[in-house]
Amino acid sequence: MCGILAVLGAADWSQAKRARVLSCSRRLKHRGPDWSGLYQCEGNFLAQQRLAVVSPLSGDQPLYNEDRTIIVVANGEIYNHKKIRKQFASKHTFSTGSDCEVIIPLYEEYGEDFVDMLDGVFSFVLYDTRTKTYMAARDAIGVNPLYIGRGSDGAVWISSEMKALNEDCVKFEIFPPGHLYSSAAGGLRRWYKPQWFAENVPAMPYQPLVLREAFEKAVIKRLMTDVPFGVLLSGGLDSSLVASVTKRHLIETEAAEKFGTELHSFVVGLEGSPDLKAAREVADYLGTIHHEFHFTVQDGIDAIEEVIYHDETYDVTTIRASTPMFLMARKIKALGVKMVLSGEGSDELLGGYLYFHFAPNKEEFHKETCRKVKALHQYDCLRANKATSAWGLEVRVPFLDKEFINVAMNMDPEWKMYDPNLGRIEKWVMRKAFDDEEQPYLPKHILYRQKEQFSDGVGYNWIDGLKAFTEQQVSDEMMKNAAKVYPHNTPINKEAYYYRMIFERLFPQESARETVPWGPSIACSTPAAIEWVEQWKASHDPSGRLIASHNSASANHTNGNGNHANANGKANGHCAMVANGNGTNGVAVANGTANGEMEA
Repeated sequence: MCGILAVLGAADWSQAKRARVLSCSRRLKHRGPDWSGLYQCEGNFLAQQRLAVVSPLSGDQPLYNEDRTIIVVANGEIYNHKKIRKQFASKHTFSTGSDCEVIIPLYEEYGEDFVDMLDGVFSFVLYDTRTKTYMAARDAIGVNPLYIGRGSDGAVWISSEMKALNEDCVKFEIFPPGHLYSSAAGGLRRWYKPQWFAENVPAMPYQPLVLREAFEKAVIKRLMTDVPFGVLLSGGLDSSLVASVTKRHLIETEAAEKFGTELHSFVVGLEGSPDLKAAREVADYLGTIHHEFHFTVQDGIDAIEEVIYHDETYDVTTIRASTPMFLMARKIKALGVKMVLSGEGSDELLGGYLYFHFAPNKEEFHKETCRKVKALHQYDCLRANKATSAWGLEVRVPFLDKEFINVAMNMDPEWKMYDPNLGRIEKWVMRKAFDDEEQPYLPKHILYRQKEQFSDGVGYNWIDGLKAFTEQQVSDEMMKNAAKVYPHNTPINKEAYYYRMIFERLFPQESARETVPWGPSIACSTPAAIEWVEQWKASHDPSGRLIASHNSASANHTNGNGNHANANGKANGHCAMVANGNGTNGVAVANGTANGEMEA
C-alpha cells in the first residue's frame, strides 16, 4: 500500500504552499517508506509516498504519459495490468513496470469511463494539463482508504488517510467506495453498479465448483509481487483457505520463480490463545514456515494510542481487533516481508458471523449481507489496511475480489443460511466447495471449525484486560456527563469513552468524528440486525462471545418445553461461546468460560 495526497485548485502555489503539501504528505510515509514524489502545476499538487511491491526498481510516482500532459498518483494493485499493457502496446509507450501506469492509457482511450475495467483495489488521482481537469476514484468495496475535503480557499484535498488533510480542510469526509470524483462534472458519481447493490434477493443456485474456482482465481492473481510475501493464518476457515490455495498454486506463479515455493505464515496471540493452537495445526498440515508472535495485554494497552492514530477511528470493535494486528505487522515487516494475504470479507459476503443464525428469513439474511459488504470500508477493510500500513506492510484480501463478490452475492441466500436440519453451519457454501475427498485442501475438523471474532481468537484475556484497564481510566462521573461532553456518537461504556478521548485529542475536528460509524451492534451486526432478537437491544458489548451457536446453540436452540436453553459455569465442546444475561428466541446463554475449537 502507498499513500497519496492531492491538492487541486489551490489559490496559493508559492514555495511555502509546496512545503506545506510536502509536510502533509510526509504524514503518510508509514504507508510508503520506499520513495516519495511530488508534481506541481500552479495550484495543483499530486504527491505520493511509495511502498514498492510491484517493480520496485521502477514505478516511482507520480506517473506520466509520453508528453507528460497526464499525471497520476495511485495507491493500488491492478491485477489485470499485463493484459491492459498488451492491449495498448502499439499505442502507448510505458516508462515503468508499475501496474498502476495502465490507468493513463485507459483514460486517454475512454475518458473517465474506464474505472470498472480495472481489476484490483485502488485509489488514485489523475490530472489532465490539457483540459485543466482532474478525476479521482476509489475501488469497488473500499479496500484502500481515501478521504476528500475542501480547504478554506475552495481547493479540493484528496488523501489516503485523514491525518494528511484534517488540519487544512474546513470540511472533509470519507471518499465513498465505488465512486469517482470529476472536476469536469463537478462532483461524485458511482461507477460500481453490481446487481446485488439494489439488495434484491437473488435466485441463482449454489454451484460449489464455480465458487471454488472464483476464489482460487482471486488468490492466484494476488500473488503478483516482486517482494517477499506470506499469509496471515489464524487457523480459522477463511485464513486457512487462503493459505491452502496459496500453497497449492504458488508453484504456478512468477512469485515462485523469484522466491521459491516455501510459504511463510504468521499468527499473533496471547500465550495459550485459541488462534495460536489452531494456526499451528493448519501450518503443520500445509507445511508452511510458520511464525508465532506473542503479545501481552499490557503490550496491547500501550499501543492503543498509536492504533487510534493510524486507524483514525474510535469504533470499539475495530480498535480491539486492530491492536494485535498492528503489533503483528511490525514483527512481519522486521522479517523482510512486505506483502501478506488475509481472509477479510468472507463473513460479510457469506453471512459468517454467528448472529446470522438468527436471521428470520432469507430476505433479511441477504439484506444484512448487503449492508455488511457496503460498510466494510469503515470496519474490516479499514482495520486490515491501516493496521498493517502503519509499518509499510501491504495486505491483500482475495475474498473481496470483484468476480468472487459477484458469485457470492448473486447466490440464492437460502444456501448460505444456517440450517441444522440440513447440516449447514455458517459459511457452509464455502466449506462444501472445498470439501475435496481426493485432494483435501484442509482436514475436516478445520474446514468445519466454528467462527471466532479475531479480537477474541487472539485470547479472551485481551478484551477482558481492555475492559478492566479502561474501567480504571474513566470514572463514573465522566460517564454520567458523557452526553454533554460527546453529544455526537455518545460513548455507551467506559471502554468506548477512553478510545473517544484519545481520538478527540488526535483528531479534534467535527468532520473527523463524523467519519466514524456508530450504532448498536451484537457480534459485529449492523444496527438493523439488532431487531432480530429482543434481548440484543440491551447489549452494550459488540463481542462475538455474546452469541452461542452450532452444537451449543443448535443442540440447545430449544429445550423440551420449546423454550431457550440456559447454561451456567463452564461450557465445553466444539463451539460453546461466552455470553451473559438471559437467552431467548433460541439464544443459548453461558455464564463463564468457553473451551473448545474455535474459528477466526
